[in-house]
Amino acid sequence: MSTTRDSVLMPTLGSHYYTDDAVFEAENELIFESQWYYVGRADEIPAPGRFLRRRVGRETVLLVRGRDQVIRGFLNVCRHRGAQLCLTETGDTGKAIRCPYHAWTYGLDGRLITAPNWQAMDSLDRDGYGLHDVHVEQWEGLLWVSLAERPEPLRDQLRPQIEARLADYAKFERYDLGGLKVGGRVEYDVAANWKLIYENFQECYHCGTIHPELVHTIPEFQSPAMGTGGYDPTGYAIAAELDSFSLSGRTVLPTLPHLLPEDDRLYYGMVVRPNCFISLVSDHVIVHRFEPLAPDRTKAVCEWLFPAEVIDSGGYDVSDAIALFGKVNEQDFAAAQWCQPNMSSRAYRDGGVLVPSEQTQIGVFYQWYLASLGEVA
Repeated sequence: MSTTRDSVLMPTLGSHYYTDDAVFEAENELIFESQWYYVGRADEIPAPGRFLRRRVGRETVLLVRGRDQVIRGFLNVCRHRGAQLCLTETGDTGKAIRCPYHAWTYGLDGRLITAPNWQAMDSLDRDGYGLHDVHVEQWEGLLWVSLAERPEPLRDQLRPQIEARLADYAKFERYDLGGLKVGGRVEYDVAANWKLIYENFQECYHCGTIHPELVHTIPEFQSPAMGTGGYDPTGYAIAAELDSFSLSGRTVLPTLPHLLPEDDRLYYGMVVRPNCFISLVSDHVIVHRFEPLAPDRTKAVCEWLFPAEVIDSGGYDVSDAIALFGKVNEQDFAAAQWCQPNMSSRAYRDGGVLVPSEQTQIGVFYQWYLASLGEVA
């Protein structure tokens, strides 16, 4: 996007991108229903019959682990009369998926098994009435789905984003997200457009104003010039007088097992489009998942991941580590909610502006976003 007449400032998106129902419909169709979309962790459904139900754009998707241990995805739509098959966000189907309305019953592989009064329909081709498949892949223990007919390889969507942030994919692999376990989880209902949340995460011009705990932990974030020219691929250092990335700065947890000495005491934050944030520190990883629900509403789920020994031993208190980014989340989501009401103001009809330290990363986001919608940045 071009700069304004003042040359040092760059325009934001126009206000209608944050309020318009037609824009949100286009985002659902061209982004969330077309690209690989993060829906949860594979260890959330550890046994056959366990399922997750997730909203993906305008659809609801089921992810079910089969008896062969394969995780499959289906649209949450009975082939009979369209009832939802699973009515909760997570649970156990047992040996089969049974529609709660008329009891049409499907295998964990999606095949139609039977229905009431089957003898009256015994000529029916069961294979033609199985559940509608959805593409599912795992990446670093995270489950991604695609509603596209022929999606690109998941790795081709994700790896370039990681390399653009860290300059070295091997660095990311050392954090071994798939080998970690969830030690904390918080859900947020944010009364703001998803893009306001994403813009906020990709600049630190606000950090010195609303994040006192974070800038105490990472002093570099205090500077309003931080971020000029983009992310630092070498990471951001924890304050020398602190022991850890935690609210008190004193909690010491075991270092992630595969890190190198040069990875210690550094923070990396990144947006993994279209709906995931990942933050890396030397003793845990923070993963955000977002579900845009409306032009002015976004569900956010934040999980804190630790080595299995930390969670299973019972000998470590992870609450201090969780509390720091818990504060950051509350502060960031509040800021997004301060902005959302004024996205429909006549004073903001043409949008706002980005200062130099905001322009590089948010500019990259805008380019991806507008290209996804088929518009020119």
